[in-house]
Amino acid sequence: MAKDYYDILGVSKDSSDDEIKKAYRKMAHKHHPDKKGGDEEKFKEANEAYQTLSNKEKRTQYDQFGQTFDGAGAGGPSAGFGGFDFSDFQQGAGGGEQGFEFNFGGGEGMGDIFSEMFGGGRGRQQRGRDVQVNIEIDFAEVIKGAIKEVSVYKAVHCSHCDGRGGEPGTKEETCKTCSGSGHVQKAMQTILGTIAQTVVCDDCAGRGKTFDKKCTKCSGVGYYREEVKESVDIPAGINDGQSIAIAGKGEVGADDAPAGDLIVTVHVIPDNRFVRDGNDIRTTRHISFSQAALSDKVEIETVDGTVKMKVPAGTQSGEIYKIRGKGIPKLRGIGRGDHLVEVIVDVPTKLSRKEKKIIEQLQDVK
Repeated sequence: MAKDYYDILGVSKDSSDDEIKKAYRKMAHKHHPDKKGGDEEKFKEANEAYQTLSNKEKRTQYDQFGQTFDGAGAGGPSAGFGGFDFSDFQQGAGGGEQGFEFNFGGGEGMGDIFSEMFGGGRGRQQRGRDVQVNIEIDFAEVIKGAIKEVSVYKAVHCSHCDGRGGEPGTKEETCKTCSGSGHVQKAMQTILGTIAQTVVCDDCAGRGKTFDKKCTKCSGVGYYREEVKESVDIPAGINDGQSIAIAGKGEVGADDAPAGDLIVTVHVIPDNRFVRDGNDIRTTRHISFSQAALSDKVEIETVDGTVKMKVPAGTQSGEIYKIRGKGIPKLRGIGRGDHLVEVIVDVPTKLSRKEKKIIEQLQDVK
């Protein structure tokens, strides 16, 4: 049964991106396997659902086709258009028993063209799929950077057969079905007639070689899926929702093709003490009427700890003072932003007789 990603996250189909993000964070916190009482399977489900629904294009496809839009994990490690069978996309003329093959001057049939376009071309290395995961960091880690470990469920080279597909020690020979080419011609019956299409050989999975005995661990495909721990270096200054691409840490490619990339999307847990504004941090600080009138040094909590800030005499409510170099590190530059403090002057609401007389005397001061 296909999974309902909206139901997994507990949101409706018309939910906004922010609502989906909040729902995912709630589920991730609740089911994280590192937490007591966490549920690893539900955590994986929530992550899978968010990866689809947080991507505008994937969400549109999912809404239209359901989970099958991405093949539900079917196919090999580089089956980039899983779930959509281009063999069903046929063109032709005529009908009945007539068989034919489209040609475009270069001797290639329509099947060959589609194979080349969509990853089934002869002699073309198929790069492994990229894998996307989400990770959460706190506000302090934005300032200092962090090294995080993520769990990635992906296709990896079979360690038992070294990705060859044959049981170690068994004889390797040229595939008899495709004569070593890795591809075969397949006749497709349509209402318009018979079309010949070049497809990957099922017997050798496109390698052109077969073995007396298939690998007992990967069943001959050369890879299997498992959960792998990867280390992610998160730079200081990264923004909420920003992604990091780690080359070669995605799914393994077909045969000797390069692996895909690991795409890590970073989500920053908000800190109610600080508000980020680009590379600056904004906070507010309440001071008394007397502090504003007479000047004072007040304590300000920054991401680097508490510092003293001078409030000049005559400070007005709403004025903003700057503490240099106490903001967010510049992601692609040197230095840091500033800490901006908005001063709020608290006007007393209850006064004693003595206090009233003092303020009345101040009315004559200009």
